[in-house]
Amino acid sequence: MSDPDSDLPIHQDRLWKDDGWTARVIKNEDDEGWAVAMYKDGESEPALVGPWTMGRDKKNPKPLDAGAFSTLVKTASEVLRRHEQQLQASLNKSVGISVGDASLTVTLTIVPDDYEPYAVLRALDEHGEAIAEKRVAPTFRLNRQTASEWAEKNFA
Repeated sequence: MSDPDSDLPIHQDRLWKDDGWTARVIKNEDDEGWAVAMYKDGESEPALVGPWTMGRDKKNPKPLDAGAFSTLVKTASEVLRRHEQQLQASLNKSVGISVGDASLTVTLTIVPDDYEPYAVLRALDEHGEAIAEKRVAPTFRLNRQTASEWAEKNFA
């Protein structure tokens, strides 16, 4: 049996490992069919799990091949990319405000530390230069009103 943790490519009917990814065809626990799980190297949880096609005998799974593996890698990579974008969007917020004649951008960056999470509130001028910064609770709600109130208090 091949070691799925080695760095060498593996191209078997139910296990393909190549280019930083591993595809495993597994018995689908929910019904009589098969599923495929895609793992990125170094990750314990699959990036993608989906149904897998039955073979011609209608009992065993269709064997993995280069084309299917390539499609699975592309799909799993896209799932991870979307997940990272969602995470970034949830950790980084910004609003634009006007203070006098100046247009400012106020950003909130959440630092998701396991022990002491916090957020950093920043005011940026038109050129993207930071003019004020303050550490706040990670639950701070950034919106135009809270940003304007912070600016009215001279960023105190």
